[in-house]
Amino acid sequence: MVAVRRAIVPFLLAGALLLTGCSDDVPAAPVPLTTRTVTPTTVTSAPSPVTSPVLSSSVAAPPPVASGRVVVLDPGHNGGNGSHPAEINRQVPAGRGQTKPCNTTGTATNAGYPEHAFTWDVAQRVGKALAGKGIRVVYTRQNDTGVGPCVDRRAAIGNEAAADAVVSIHADGSTAAGANGFHVAYSAPPLNAAQGEPSTRLAQVVRDTLRTSGFSTSNYIGGNGLSARSDLGGLNLSTRPAVLVECGNMRNAAEAARMTSEEGRQQYASTLAAAIEAYLAS
Repeated sequence: MVAVRRAIVPFLLAGALLLTGCSDDVPAAPVPLTTRTVTPTTVTSAPSPVTSPVLSSSVAAPPPVASGRVVVLDPGHNGGNGSHPAEINRQVPAGRGQTKPCNTTGTATNAGYPEHAFTWDVAQRVGKALAGKGIRVVYTRQNDTGVGPCVDRRAAIGNEAAADAVVSIHADGSTAAGANGFHVAYSAPPLNAAQGEPSTRLAQVVRDTLRTSGFSTSNYIGGNGLSARSDLGGLNLSTRPAVLVECGNMRNAAEAARMTSEEGRQQYASTLAAAIEAYLAS
């Protein structure tokens, strides 16, 4: 994530704990796209969908998806990161010759609802929907109380699973006035074939599905809902089609209210599941 989204986490820790969202670096300028506009874990139950009064309650049904496909869901951050500064500040490979901190604490709403809780809840809901279609779901973390894993390990989980798609779920923490909307990041310039057309197509399908379902594209980062990044280790180290979705800005009052509500999280999850199914069927 960009510098403007550093989260102020309400505790102080010994030893220079990095309090931020997903990335310290300024994203690269958007790259024009020419394409069209680990161990498995048991998927846990999620609450029944609740119609959101804010967004469109229906998502267009994607084409049928063959069973046997593998999707890796990467819920950003973790609940124990904040109390383990030495572990999460440890430098790890991040691709393109870079090293970065193992992980970060993530951001939070102004009322204190943390990004790690939001991403975990949404990922579980997405996983339940996909598993119901015969898709094997693998998570990069098994609970919301642990530490890490580091960004390089998260990428390795997707690679080892031979994932058909890897979707990292996050939320932003920009304090810029009026900053709102989602964006979808992808690795650019690509470092392997999977980071080329497959990842850019995945990014576009996710962007288009979110937009069609009533979510607004970001007005402060990327362009037209897409953000080309060269600094995100989880994307740089992936050899599978992979994207990172910043679902919205947790510091924006309207988006914070949506993320905090059960019906809002279900709306995000239903839309992301539909996007993944549409990508797998394309």
